[in-house]
Amino acid sequence: MRRAKIIGFISIKGGVGKTTTVANLGFILAKDFKKKVLVVDGNFSGPNLALHFGFTKPINTLHDVLVGKVGLQKAIYEHNSGLHILPASLFSHNVDCSKFHQYIASLRGYYDLILVDSSPTLNQEMLATIMASDELFVVTTPDYVTLASTLHAIKVARQKRTYISGIIINKSRNKNFELDLEHIQDATKVPVVSVLYDNEAVMKALAQGKPISSIYGSNNVSVEYKKLAAALIGDRYLDKRILTRLKGVFNKKLDQDEINRAIVMVSHY
Repeated sequence: MRRAKIIGFISIKGGVGKTTTVANLGFILAKDFKKKVLVVDGNFSGPNLALHFGFTKPINTLHDVLVGKVGLQKAIYEHNSGLHILPASLFSHNVDCSKFHQYIASLRGYYDLILVDSSPTLNQEMLATIMASDELFVVTTPDYVTLASTLHAIKVARQKRTYISGIIINKSRNKNFELDLEHIQDATKVPVVSVLYDNEAVMKALAQGKPISSIYGSNNVSVEYKKLAAALIGDRYLDKRILTRLKGVFNKKLDQDEINRAIVMVSHY
């Protein structure tokens, strides 16, 4: 019998790649790891998760469910990868999200994992995601401005006593002026589980209404998403690319984010 783990992804700053992360992890878990996965757009005031899969005009949405217009199952759509999507309305309007956690919890028996994309603003929408989730990942970029917002998001999550499994650093350019993994971990007291480098292929994929992992599967960003997706189900992704294997021969040292992913993997085993 299935009992889905509900995982929320939060940030208090737009543009850090939170929705892209949810879309790619959901796609990989469904397509590559054959898991029953639902991705949920919990960004009621500025939703765009469905656009990452080419859904531009869903007939029914989470907004319709929350106002009692339709039942929950009528607002869930299946992607050709096998992934299920619960979109919010692109033409958003105010809704009462106080029962959001109850609706999401009612779906546990249908899925292996439920991934929730939150609002990038500290409001009732983000709190709804925090309260609905068993655990959280915080998405950030490696700069001081975003780190300040990240610290705030972590503080709120801890106040609500929702477990924070890790930080995902996105859009890194590996420059000296950027905050490094150690600095972010020291400031937040949360392990960094993935470092994703800035890559224009992400935007190329989005322009096609597809996750990068669906069309550039061997891209470095896609591979990093696969490593994290594997950890979420207590597994390990083996990077079989020739260049990576050659590097492994000469460098046996594990990166810190790889060690942290191993901890996540064990906790989800």
